[in-house]
Amino acid sequence: MNAYVLLILAIAAEIMATTALKISNGFSKPIPSVVVILGYSAAFWLMSLTLKTLPVSVVYAIWSGLGIIGITFIGVWIFNETFGWWHLLGTFFILLGVTLLNLVTQTT
Repeated sequence: MNAYVLLILAIAAEIMATTALKISNGFSKPIPSVVVILGYSAAFWLMSLTLKTLPVSVVYAIWSGLGIIGITFIGVWIFNETFGWWHLLGTFFILLGVTLLNLVTQTT
């Protein structure tokens, strides 16, 4: 399977696990707590597979950037967290950084 597809799946698992972490209320709710453990386990396993072919700097930049953007949207839409102009600007710069790293880094 393509390394970028695996990375997107890893990011989705990480976002799911982070969302469940919020819902777990400090691991006091069993089902969300299990989702946290399984989600992070899947995320790290899938990310480890991407590192066989992609540089760690690219993988981690994409992982961090898209994870932050994904969980930010979930925080706003599901948990009614605030998101102002400074949040938007910071998120834009994260996305810009991920894009720049991908443009200047060659994969092996």
